[in-house]
Amino acid sequence: MRLALAQVSAGPDRSANLEKALAQMRRAAAAGAELIAFPELALDRFFPQRPGDASARELAEPVPGPTTERLASLARELGLVTVFNLYERDAEGRTFDSSPVIDADGTLLGTTRMVHITDYPLFHEQDYYHPGDHGAPVYQTRAGRVGVAICYDRHFPEYLRALGLAGAELVVIPQAGTVGEWPEGMYEAEVRAAAFQNGYFTALVNRVGVEDRLDFAGESFVVDPEGRVLARGASGEEDLVLCDCELRAAACSTARRLFWQHRRPELYRRWFA
Repeated sequence: MRLALAQVSAGPDRSANLEKALAQMRRAAAAGAELIAFPELALDRFFPQRPGDASARELAEPVPGPTTERLASLARELGLVTVFNLYERDAEGRTFDSSPVIDADGTLLGTTRMVHITDYPLFHEQDYYHPGDHGAPVYQTRAGRVGVAICYDRHFPEYLRALGLAGAELVVIPQAGTVGEWPEGMYEAEVRAAAFQNGYFTALVNRVGVEDRLDFAGESFVVDPEGRVLARGASGEEDLVLCDCELRAAACSTARRLFWQHRRPELYRRWFA
């Protein structure tokens, strides 16, 4: 399966950002990709860097809605599984950091909502997002079994393990990571460890570009189930990262052959009750 990561920046014009995303889908399909993934909040400037901006609520939209309809129409035309990320508003008026997953026939398979919501300087996400209530779903797509861990969720081994337990072969990580945000190499180290421990491919797709006080790094990458980096995106500039992944390798990974066979869930239930 050829995977494409659309490492893009977001300008102030949402319509232009959507057209850029659609162009990336066409470019990926032309390069033979079967699945494309986008970074966190692909349509918008990163508004959570400002606390309590009430105007940001106007950016939230339903799923399904206008954006997912445009994406689904092109996904169906191209035969391209599409993992997006946007600011969602549900029927009750709650807002979420959400990743709709669209199959290659244009079917909206479901929406992953970020579960763990952070708050620290320049990442005031608790002002904008409700904690996700869709669990940790894994989607049977034409390309394979795909789970999503949105940005902050990747720090939680319980969430990443849940995706493995649900049979994920690939975990997509839509990201908004900045230059120097964490100790050098930490993004890559934790994602490589998660892939190795859980026996699936991981694909982190990051924003890029300077937005007010934040400098998004890019540097998207793909990791195989043995923790090896297969492909890397450019640093500090837009890129379309292409990588060929044999998703069936997840079934014979070290984690599935060894670690998963020796788990002791009867103990864990007592430890973490």
